[in-house]
Amino acid sequence: MSKPLNILFVSSEVDPFAKTGGLADVSSALPQAIKELGHEIRIMMPRYRFISERKFKLHDIIRLKDIPIPVGKNVEMGNVKSSFISNLKEKVQVYFLDNPNYFGRDGIYQSAVGKKDYKDNDERFIFFCRGILETLKRLGWQPDLIHCNDWQTGLVPAYLKSVYATDSFFKHVRTVFTIHNMAYQGAFPPESFGKSGLPEEMFHPDGVEAYGKFNFLKAALAYSDAITTVSERYAEEICTSDEFGAGLNGFLAKRRKDLRGILNGIDYQIWDPSSDEYIYRMYDVKSLEAKVDNKRALVNRFKLNFSESIPVIGAISRLVDQKGFDLVLEIMDEMMKLDLQFILLGSGEKSIEKKFEAYQKKFSDRMGVFFGFDNELAHLIEAGSDMFLMPSRYEPCGLNQMYSMRYGTVPIVRATGGLDDTVENYSGSEKGTGFKFEKYDAKELLKAIQRAVKVFQQPEEWKKLMRNGMVKDFSWEHSAKKYVALYKEILKQ
Repeated sequence: MSKPLNILFVSSEVDPFAKTGGLADVSSALPQAIKELGHEIRIMMPRYRFISERKFKLHDIIRLKDIPIPVGKNVEMGNVKSSFISNLKEKVQVYFLDNPNYFGRDGIYQSAVGKKDYKDNDERFIFFCRGILETLKRLGWQPDLIHCNDWQTGLVPAYLKSVYATDSFFKHVRTVFTIHNMAYQGAFPPESFGKSGLPEEMFHPDGVEAYGKFNFLKAALAYSDAITTVSERYAEEICTSDEFGAGLNGFLAKRRKDLRGILNGIDYQIWDPSSDEYIYRMYDVKSLEAKVDNKRALVNRFKLNFSESIPVIGAISRLVDQKGFDLVLEIMDEMMKLDLQFILLGSGEKSIEKKFEAYQKKFSDRMGVFFGFDNELAHLIEAGSDMFLMPSRYEPCGLNQMYSMRYGTVPIVRATGGLDDTVENYSGSEKGTGFKFEKYDAKELLKAIQRAVKVFQQPEEWKKLMRNGMVKDFSWEHSAKKYVALYKEILKQ
């Protein structure tokens, strides 16, 4: 094996410390998979107040007032604590950059009450990005490469190409930036740029400026050595479509040669029906009959009548239009005319929640809804449903469709982003792992559901579909190897 790499992986959220979505899962699982390949990888994230020192055994590495970090005209002080994440094979060190003024709050990006973005998110993540580099110098640990994720880390490549360009400590350090969702860009008023300490000449359309704003994501797209996103299809979509590219598709197209799609993996230590302690009864591809007991437990939880011959469609999602729930609401009456049951776990826009609440009352004998998040219930929905619904308008990667296949739960998805890359459309042959529809249209979604329900009535055919999905390998090892190959490629440049 060639010389192991030193990699710093930076993210604003990492499971189990802080999580709002899939970014936290990736930021936990991918570094562990890379460590298993023999490389030295460490993680850095903010220390939010709710991250318990006692629970996670945090200890001081660099004490308060040890790291002065300029933010605008002020100098904020940071300290660094440390802990570990570990799977059965590897432990990965995690550094927490702490500043009570910026991170001593109840939420990550927005207040717990009122759900409003913090007004100083620009300063908070200027502090984080610059603090990452200042921390490395004080640790004396020199990575070959810094792997940044989403807009909250987007200024790191810009700092390395400007403020720290002549610093010998960072002379050979390269950057990779991963886009998890183009819709979230960290765009702030132009006066925020003055707080960053970046040189004035960077505020232009080929630099950190986009549509008159200081755009953290744009900074990363302009100054990273390589850019990745979380599926091959999404990499194409964000370069060619104004909708998917969220206004930056033209700029991304200029960097197309430096952009590639690397599909997210899933953690089979957490998501595997043969070892899942959250579900009613464990099973695998050779014991599919046990899956029915999970279905019974799921419908009983929502006080619905159990019938093995009536399909259960499950959904776990943020309830926002991006996830396709405007389409679901449009066809709800038609869908519920079919012989099926529908179970939904999620939270989001209050207007969408209210509409689903009304439908749940209307179809109380065949529909169950839980607003919020419940991890145990999420696992039971994956295990107990026959089908899983993901009709997203766009989906950079998506994880639930991959979880579903592992659990023998057949996905019904829109052919976009990672959903298109991972689900193989069933068309009556031996092949296929799910049902896809192309056009973002409620009638097309309904047709896909009708197709799925029809095939469900053919038990032998349905079992083939279930098995096809269960034997697919979406483990992180594949993705980790692709990332390491990319790291080595840009380090040679």
